[in-house]
Amino acid sequence: MRGFLYLMLGLAAYGALLVLSQTVLSDGVEGQAARLLLALLPMLPALFICWVVVRSIRQLDELQRRVQLEALAVAFAGTALITFGYGFLEGVGLPRLSMFLVWPVMASFWFVGVMVGRFRFR
Repeated sequence: MRGFLYLMLGLAAYGALLVLSQTVLSDGVEGQAARLLLALLPMLPALFICWVVVRSIRQLDELQRRVQLEALAVAFAGTALITFGYGFLEGVGLPRLSMFLVWPVMASFWFVGVMVGRFRFR
């Protein structure tokens, strides 16, 4: 339960800092260093969220850790294949895609991997 609360806290902080940084950046900020720091400001709670995820996985029993490890392996491999393959397609004229698309692809593969693992180890 505590992990869920930490995750919600991290997501709320991420949303707040994202809105703040984008608002300040849209008002026009002088200096490249200041613009870079403001653009990266939402990454602070993102680091906290990563810590929460790792902490939560460390608290799982052995079977659940195995399910998560296999799901993360599927997410890593699937995302690598899709992004690498699409890189070749960009070379023949398909539009360049934003790096913001990588996380949803990886999260989707992770979700599918967890569902398959839960089914396998029922």
